[in-house]
Amino acid sequence: MRASGYPAAAALGQARAPVQVSVILPVHDAELWLDECLGSVLQQDFEGSMELSIFNDASKDKSMTIIEKWKEKLEGSGILVVIGGHDSPSPRGVGYSKNQAIAQSSGSYLCFLDSDDVMMPQRVRLQHAAAVRHPTSIIGCQVRREPPNSTERYTRWINQLAPNQLLTQVFTSNGPTVIMPTWFCSRAWFSHVGPFDEGGRGVPEDLLFFHEHLRKGGGLVRVDQSLVLYRYHPGAATHSVLEYAGPGSRPHGDHHLDPPCPLPGRAGPAPLGNLHHLERGPAGPPTLPQPDGRVTVQGGRLLRRGREQDQEGLLLL
Repeated sequence: MRASGYPAAAALGQARAPVQVSVILPVHDAELWLDECLGSVLQQDFEGSMELSIFNDASKDKSMTIIEKWKEKLEGSGILVVIGGHDSPSPRGVGYSKNQAIAQSSGSYLCFLDSDDVMMPQRVRLQHAAAVRHPTSIIGCQVRREPPNSTERYTRWINQLAPNQLLTQVFTSNGPTVIMPTWFCSRAWFSHVGPFDEGGRGVPEDLLFFHEHLRKGGGLVRVDQSLVLYRYHPGAATHSVLEYAGPGSRPHGDHHLDPPCPLPGRAGPAPLGNLHHLERGPAGPPTLPQPDGRVTVQGGRLLRRGREQDQEGLLLL
């Protein structure tokens, strides 16, 4: 439900003249981090046209006050700001918020930003250049973790995968090999693959989109510079991702401290040896092999909670 005072997203997207890059920012109760996050948008050294598209997902804190304060600063520097949202009793979730922020934006390229993260000044410039060269790829980057010593193995894995491993480690990991807070892609390619799943809390909308992107032949590129300060804290959305939803079902339960959920027909957790590498044929989109011939990404979905903790425990580095 759209709150009064928020213009219709579709109307906003149609009314604006296209810009080169839209920064996509979903917000829910982010007052602790928004000043630094929005300040990093202002500090971008990209010389093309840029807009910031914010969707406020039922925040109950002072997020909107902070956003309105920064709107004037950003627009004074030539960065268009589009704000949508709703004030329903409950949030609709990250997938819904991202889809709404994209719908109300007009950029030819999409730069995804989490409200608790910070962009380095060169992020948009470098990732835009890479996206122009790779129009059907998700463009990522290296990250700097905050606090610095949190999830050290996971952070090392994010930053040090070789280019070919961005594909080959898709099924030996517990999430996208190019992580969502660093994504940058063309609007045309997003429209071809998307939108994000809007199932709400517990649904890993990034992982589901990532697999669909690969099924449709999309590529993976990482800019090997640290362009995002990636925060680790108890309120991060990744901690709400559930572990397994079988064919046709929705995620259920709260398994933050549980071991990996068993595959259908198994009594225990799926061993790493049963998670096959992504295979790309000589032509056409990659194929997603079936672990033990029983589960496909289409027929069953491996969903986790506490993605960083899972990576810390399971990565073979």
